[in-house]
Amino acid sequence: MKIILTISVIASLCFISYGQKTIHDFKVTDIEGNEFDFSTLAGKKIMIVNTASKCGLTPQYKQLQAIYNKYGGEDFVIIGFPANNFMGQEPGSEEEIASFCEKNYGVTFPMMSKVSVKGDDMAPLYKFLTSKEMNNLSDNEVAWNFQKYLINEKGELVKVISPRTIPDDQEIISWIEGQ
Repeated sequence: MKIILTISVIASLCFISYGQKTIHDFKVTDIEGNEFDFSTLAGKKIMIVNTASKCGLTPQYKQLQAIYNKYGGEDFVIIGFPANNFMGQEPGSEEEIASFCEKNYGVTFPMMSKVSVKGDDMAPLYKFLTSKEMNNLSDNEVAWNFQKYLINEKGELVKVISPRTIPDDQEIISWIEGQ
């Protein structure tokens, strides 16, 4: 009986600490090939967006940049993750994506290297964002390009926003402003 109780306690502790993972535990590669450590964003709200250059929703870059211009800084950041998972709408190289974003939308928020946001080759960060077992909020799938994930200052996922919801939607702005 003591052995069963001990195993149960250990299993519970493992589950609790596994479920306590935050975005701050991840390191990724930025679009220029440098390591990007999410722990450097502790204390900031984060919006993570999977992006694509040849999508009907691509004009959302303009709104994302406007939000970043207004709110980006010590308390808030947007992180873009180019992904080619939906009808080949992000076929470019990192250099081509960076040039497209800067030339067409003046993007200055951090862009990461291209990742997979679904399927067998899903990036570990997106496994975290889409698995309730890991993120403690919800099981979800990335429905399309420009899905938004809102992360609080502690690195916890707090909301998943539809790709069709525009970045400057009042729900998002209220969250950024802390209302």
